[in-house]
Amino acid sequence: MIDWLTQIALEMDVIFFIVLIFSEKGTPSKIIMWGLVFIILPLVGFILYIILGQSFYSERKFSLKGIRDENVEQAKKESMEDLKSESNEDYRTTMQAVGKLGGVGYSTNNDVKLYVLGEDKFKDFYADLRAAKKYIHVEYYIIRNDELGNELLDILTEKVKEGVEVKLLTDFFGVLTGPKKSISKFKAAGGEFASFHNVLWLLFSPKKNNRNHRKIAVIDGVIGYCGGFNVGDEYLGKGPMGFWRDTAVRMSGGAVLPTQLRFQMDWEYATEEPLCDASNYEKYYCNTDYPTTGDARVMMVSGGPDCCDFNPVRMQYLTMINKAKKSIYIHSPYFIPDESVMDALSMAVGRGVDVRVIIPDKPDHMFVFWNNMRSAYFVMGNGVKVYNYNRGFVHSKTVVVDGEYCSVGSANMDDRSLVLNFETNAFIISKEIGEQMDKAFMEDLEYSTESSRDVYENLTGYQLLRMVVSRMFQGLE
Repeated sequence: MIDWLTQIALEMDVIFFIVLIFSEKGTPSKIIMWGLVFIILPLVGFILYIILGQSFYSERKFSLKGIRDENVEQAKKESMEDLKSESNEDYRTTMQAVGKLGGVGYSTNNDVKLYVLGEDKFKDFYADLRAAKKYIHVEYYIIRNDELGNELLDILTEKVKEGVEVKLLTDFFGVLTGPKKSISKFKAAGGEFASFHNVLWLLFSPKKNNRNHRKIAVIDGVIGYCGGFNVGDEYLGKGPMGFWRDTAVRMSGGAVLPTQLRFQMDWEYATEEPLCDASNYEKYYCNTDYPTTGDARVMMVSGGPDCCDFNPVRMQYLTMINKAKKSIYIHSPYFIPDESVMDALSMAVGRGVDVRVIIPDKPDHMFVFWNNMRSAYFVMGNGVKVYNYNRGFVHSKTVVVDGEYCSVGSANMDDRSLVLNFETNAFIISKEIGEQMDKAFMEDLEYSTESSRDVYENLTGYQLLRMVVSRMFQGLE
């Protein structure tokens, strides 16, 4: 009886593996890894795959992600008009490349403020929310049920009562332990709330691995935010990880329009209802009365499983790395780059570029620390300098190249960000912001310890086993 059941289980696993090969668009190593799990754990392996690993992609599944309204398509076209008149050839060719690879919007009139501490970011963010007159669109992966999270909901609820249109979008997983009572009060007051993939059967759906990891906001069409901070006390350094190092930007200028476009696409996908049509197009896309403007160039770059074969965020990172002449400074809490990014970093070192990466010295997820260590070992072999941040936890997802080309957003350098999640970065060209980011990076080095390949080569057998297991489950953190 047992032999018969085993035979059936093995035959089913063979069928499952064939389906996996043709349906799964993950990396070959991921497919091989799950194939081994099928063999070692017949039938049980497939159940684990359905719960933990499944990430089938199809055009139909994400068809609602594309906006087809002609008015909004016109807004997307108009948001690129500044690129035609860009006088700096290097800027123009770089942004043309990223634009053709999926970047949206290019504007030259942006005032950009950089934040490296949560206290500063949330002070300004909440002040801008309280000053809103027309509408507020907020999209965050995580909102905690704590002082900062409930303060956000209190502000949004009060603005609704004042007659301001307020829409709040979160990720289903990110708000599981969120401020439920405050959200209920917000909705009761007339606020609009939606979450990604809010379905009872999410656990057995491939969509469970496609999380909305973005952190963006638009206020009255004149102020936009983008970065790595979620909303919670831990992002003020009040959590178990201690001091929290992150990065975000506040933008006033043309970059607000593509940020609004991003929110609209996500809102319409989550709610299956239109946000904008001919009757209210002007409200969202024709307001150019910005409180301040500057000379920073900005393009918004978003990626996700709706474009996983050709992820614009990966292309943005590769474009930045490949154009570097002097320096590349990277913050990434989850530094698990694929071969294309590893090769690009190694080639940059070969060109004489100073390439440095800051990663955490402690894990906030089970598998990340060991995967970070493995990736660090390989890139250090080609001359990349890797540093472990000792002051607390570094959650910042940034790249600054030659002190001028800057990326600030939600996307890490791992498969979860570059294949599975929905992410958004602000790609900024600004010597002022670049100088600030370089300075912040150098200050972070004072609280960091340079890593070496010796650490990896002297691991115990148990530690190596943990690393192998972590590698198998890369992308599940």
